[in-house]
Amino acid sequence: MTLDLSQPLPDLLRAIVDIESVSGNERALADAVQAALAPLEHLTLFRDGDTVIARTDLGRRVRVVIAGHLDTVPVAGNLPSWVEGDLIYGRGTCDMKGGVAVQLALAASLTDPRHDVTWVFYDHEEVAASLNGLGRVARTHPEQLEADFAVLMEPTDAQVEGGCQGTLRAEITTTGTKAHSARAWKGHNAIHDAAGILDRLAAYEPRNVVVDGLEYREGLNAVRIAGGIAGNVIPDRCTIEINFRFAPDRTLTEAQAFVTGVFAGYDVEFTDLAPAARPGLDLPAAREFVDAVGGEPGPKYGWTDVARFAELGVPAVNFGPGDPGKAHADDEFCPASHLDRCAAALTRWLSPRQ
Repeated sequence: MTLDLSQPLPDLLRAIVDIESVSGNERALADAVQAALAPLEHLTLFRDGDTVIARTDLGRRVRVVIAGHLDTVPVAGNLPSWVEGDLIYGRGTCDMKGGVAVQLALAASLTDPRHDVTWVFYDHEEVAASLNGLGRVARTHPEQLEADFAVLMEPTDAQVEGGCQGTLRAEITTTGTKAHSARAWKGHNAIHDAAGILDRLAAYEPRNVVVDGLEYREGLNAVRIAGGIAGNVIPDRCTIEINFRFAPDRTLTEAQAFVTGVFAGYDVEFTDLAPAARPGLDLPAAREFVDAVGGEPGPKYGWTDVARFAELGVPAVNFGPGDPGKAHADDEFCPASHLDRCAAALTRWLSPRQ
């Protein structure tokens, strides 16, 4: 499918959404993005797997990165896209093809930006951190991400959101002894032993903490439980998967220590780790961006790749169209007005000053 970057933003968004790109299946969309950007003489293209990067090289004193991921969570009967009033529905409209549409339109139209811009369209954001395309480029071609400031176009209701929560996943497994359920006393029920873990989760009280002027709320939850063999067998194994969303005043090590402490006496196996990022809104580049966009910044609930930029020493914020509460929802949508608002704000920020 061909992407026309000059068409109205709602039409461009629908064209992008209708190229299905569930994580691991981004190739067709990455090809379309590359093909749409390739004719633009003011951009230099680089590709790594299904990540496409387009750069201006105008010799500006400041370079900024504007990034968005191409993949989505699985489709749930919400493709192809459709429109109801101002709302564009379909998988990925909110998270985060609305942001990608704005990126593509501006990458084409802003031929003489005030700052040099690196436009990044990457793969595998919605899955394990080890597969993340932005992380891969950071490891193998870090020079492609060098910048003074970055904007990640995750859905934020078209308002600036600073920093992000960290996230980790862990598994705790209880073990027992199999037996026929008619002679249960001959076995030991591993699922029953999981009650102690669930009791600790039920007693947990979320911590609210202010970091750089923004308030974050933490969360510790069981997100999956697996156990059992058959309807007449005492189970010898039960595994509970736990997710901890932590505020950016904690390091990964501190977050792991907290979870280990909550479940003292159990063996905790960490399966996925992603650090938090402080807001950094006091930095000059961030202040300049906030002034151009307007509004009152808020905290980012959830993990985003601003954390990767923070690890690279690049201050970053979240700013994109769509209600983050609709991310991954079956009735996911993006307001057309958000597309226009974000495009206008970025254009205002990047246009040469008179």
